[in-house]
Amino acid sequence: MNTQHRGRAAFAVCGSFCTLGAAAAQAEQLVRQGWELLPVMSFAASRLDTRFGRASEWKERLEQLTGHPVLDSLQAVEPLGPKHLAEALVIAPCTGTTLARLAAGLSDTPVTLAAKSLLRVGCPVVVAVSTNDGLGASGENIARLRQRKHYYFVPYGQDDPVEKPQSLKADLSLLPAALEAALQGRQLQPMLRMF
Repeated sequence: MNTQHRGRAAFAVCGSFCTLGAAAAQAEQLVRQGWELLPVMSFAASRLDTRFGRASEWKERLEQLTGHPVLDSLQAVEPLGPKHLAEALVIAPCTGTTLARLAAGLSDTPVTLAAKSLLRVGCPVVVAVSTNDGLGASGENIARLRQRKHYYFVPYGQDDPVEKPQSLKADLSLLPAALEAALQGRQLQPMLRMF
């Protein structure tokens, strides 16, 4: 475990329930690298039980990994930027619904308000997409965010081009590198690649 403090980032998860395990593993990796993480959960991730696990179990896991209570309300995330509580926001996984909200400038969920709060003070938002319609309806929202200042993407590609030809998923193993690059104002090449 790295004892050097790398910084503090908000780490948000959305309702791509099949990806929560991989996202939690990357949160653990960031903590091992010396990052202090403030966990954020979308309304869906914090409230819905699915075949991939109970919401309460995911919440407990994130709190154990990070040592901080989960921020799952608008009131809890609003101060992130103005009070300089984090220097970046990671959204992993970022669903098509959250992509649409971000692209439309909506801040009506804990994750989207966390983004607005940190963007207002110039902090990077690192997006790890996980959506079954990334090459469909969500594609235009990815394109919109890629054109905006302070948005950075974890490299992504088709995760199952045969069975789910529209689906895109970030390569979460590249999340730590994408965060480091974003903090330096650089975008890792978000090229489409097959897993």
